[in-house]
Amino acid sequence: MGARKGNKLAMSKFPLDILQKAVFPYAESQDPDVLLGAAFGEDVALTKVGNCILASHVDPIVGAISNIGWLAVHVACNDIATSGIAPRWILLLVLVPRLEDVDLLQSIMRDARKATSELSISIIGGHTGYSAGLSRPLVAVTALGTLVDREPIYTGGAQHGDRILVTKGLALEGTAILAEDFKDVARELGLTQTELEEARTLIEQVSVVPEALALVEHGTTAIRNVTRGGLLETLLETAHLSQVQLKVEVSRLPINPIVTRFAQLFQFDPISIISSGTLVATIPPSQSRIVSQALDAIGIPFSFVGEVLEGFGVELHEAGEVIRHTEIQPEKDELARMWELYPRQS
Repeated sequence: MGARKGNKLAMSKFPLDILQKAVFPYAESQDPDVLLGAAFGEDVALTKVGNCILASHVDPIVGAISNIGWLAVHVACNDIATSGIAPRWILLLVLVPRLEDVDLLQSIMRDARKATSELSISIIGGHTGYSAGLSRPLVAVTALGTLVDREPIYTGGAQHGDRILVTKGLALEGTAILAEDFKDVARELGLTQTELEEARTLIEQVSVVPEALALVEHGTTAIRNVTRGGLLETLLETAHLSQVQLKVEVSRLPINPIVTRFAQLFQFDPISIISSGTLVATIPPSQSRIVSQALDAIGIPFSFVGEVLEGFGVELHEAGEVIRHTEIQPEKDELARMWELYPRQS
């Protein structure tokens, strides 16, 4: 399932200062049943409904990609799962450019249905239509799930002494996108057709629902899916919200050989490129063994890459050198830099 030109990376996030000025002040709620509303770094809203907690999250994708419906469902459901809640329902918004795009609409719905079948969830409503203002389809998914008798997981939950765990590998989604959107450049740089096809398959690892729910069952204190900005931005946001420092040994980070090959030729940093499908979790040392067993049981590769310390920011340790990062920049991503370097691909 290869992502093609115009996917969600054609969009980007606003810088944090703009969000604080132009968004968050207008999204405050005085409703006592809103347990978690609009907040930087937290990917779900949490609302009390009776004796349950309702988790909700919306994510849009714009583009002419073959599996946009499938991808949109998985991306939205990932964030519900990383809050420790199993996704259960979705609302689906699909807009296509023209009235005549019925085949495209049906294809998107078919792909969305495939994803819901994989996750055992239901489409419970939404909206479909067309707009002359669009040149490519837009799909937005609102995912929902409920929790009873357990606390949700927050990004700001990392504790001093926790171990840092990373699943699967870095730069999964970004590499898959480069293999499709930038295939002409990739060939010019020396990548073979076989390598392109191998890289495209990385998008199939985009769902994190099984491993996120497994981690929650065994005492993880914080979980995040690695999206825009890559692993580094995910670590920075976790450290910021948890008011801790995250120390990471770069040599322990899991990187697929095909990702390394792309990174060398395209000259991007795998730690700073979008990677839906990769999870970062903080684990109490006492739970390390049982967490390892749980991930092994469902076939999810992982590595323990560092620890949570007192302080703030992120420290990357590599070959005897230490690089400290403290600035949060959700608007930056190595894939965005690729679009600037190779604008003819857009």
